[in-house]
Amino acid sequence: MAASIRWSLQRFVRSNHLRYPVNDRNQCYSLWAARRIQHQQNEFKSFSVRKLSILTQDTPNPRSLKFLPGKPVLGTGTQDFPTSASAESSPLARDLFQISGIKSVFYGPDFITLTKTDDDVEWTDIKRHAIEVISKFFEGGEAITTGAAHAESSVTEDDDEIVSLIKELLDTRIRPTVQEDGGDVIFKGFEDGTVKLKLVGSCTGCPSSTVTLKNGIQNMMQFYIPEVDNVEQVQDEVDEINMKVYTELEKKLQDV
Repeated sequence: MAASIRWSLQRFVRSNHLRYPVNDRNQCYSLWAARRIQHQQNEFKSFSVRKLSILTQDTPNPRSLKFLPGKPVLGTGTQDFPTSASAESSPLARDLFQISGIKSVFYGPDFITLTKTDDDVEWTDIKRHAIEVISKFFEGGEAITTGAAHAESSVTEDDDEIVSLIKELLDTRIRPTVQEDGGDVIFKGFEDGTVKLKLVGSCTGCPSSTVTLKNGIQNMMQFYIPEVDNVEQVQDEVDEINMKVYTELEKKLQDV
């Protein structure tokens, strides 16, 4: 009987018609619905530079902005460059970090998300220079990166049923929505009822990231997978070191 229920749940999760019952939508989809409305209200702005039309789109993070070149960036997957030191594998990311006010660069399947250092930095100059850099790069035809992208959380033979369901739910329902907001959610593990996720792109440092994690992702996970007790954000050891170095450097510059 238990195996039959589990099999039915797997089919339900993988269905393209996965939806909440009406009574639970307000609880679990309030944040997602609000973002949908926000996206409908946001206007796309088009800039024509050297025959390449680049669109920009706001994200829930006021410090992050999406750039859409109208052609594939990675094609599939995402790649994060939280600091200039992490951009050795991408000539475009290195060029973008040369723009004053850029804190991080993020690649999606068909977009680039730039995050600025703080709220005092105006988007006007950053946007103009970024469009010029992106346009020039794509016209050159150079490979955008030699590094590995964050691919889909593919199920492996070592995954148990719970982990398989978590990955399925992430890739079919959660990651596509987060990527529309200029970020991504990477599965990092499941232990003692806790799903460990890494938030990247526009999600990093976003004021609403905690709300997204708890009221959005955690509620959805708990609704469909009762074995999930909690969802928490984690960072890779390398990311923690890079962020520490960046913070120390930023403090030194402020003291000068």
